[in-house]
Amino acid sequence: MPSAESRLPLTLLGLVGLALMASALAPYDRATWWMEVAPVLIVAPLLVATHRRFPLTTLLQVLIAAHALVLIVGGSWTYARVPVGFWLQDVLALDRNPYDRIGHFMQGFVPAIAAREILLRHRVLRPGGWLFFVVTCVCLAISAVYELIEWAAAVALGQGAEAFLGTQGDPWDTQSDMAMALLGAVLAQLLIGGWHGRQLARLGGLRRW
Repeated sequence: MPSAESRLPLTLLGLVGLALMASALAPYDRATWWMEVAPVLIVAPLLVATHRRFPLTTLLQVLIAAHALVLIVGGSWTYARVPVGFWLQDVLALDRNPYDRIGHFMQGFVPAIAAREILLRHRVLRPGGWLFFVVTCVCLAISAVYELIEWAAAVALGQGAEAFLGTQGDPWDTQSDMAMALLGAVLAQLLIGGWHGRQLARLGGLRRW
């Protein structure tokens, strides 16, 4: 009988696939849905194709699935209209729906562990200060590229890009989004870097240098 660990990728893929199909039935805005879930549609097949020759740690698999669900929920309602965001807005007495901030936090948190795993397993860097710095820079670069994509969408679609941008009238939305990604990248390495390292060691990804 397959172990729970060996069943995990299929379980997570099924969960994300069901959520994706449910969100596709009646999204608030179809064009926005396509733009928001595009990373899921790109990354999921890539992970399936590379799973046998480059299996990921269970921690990273769960984080990627969680990030995918955040994107799918945002695509279904648009970030400014996600119900849980309105709940958080009321509880925390905020002046806007904060769900997009959660999305950008995840945009730093999850890629930080992914970049860390790739760099360590390919022996590009060893654990330490340079790894922390490079991983943080990678996450900021990903965030910057995403903001450029949002800018291009705004130029191409005009008013139709408002739901995708999710600025909610904030003139500093781009800077705030990048700051949340930076915070996510730093916290991921500080809070779960050790846990991730232990999983890499069991996977054989942290050999002696």
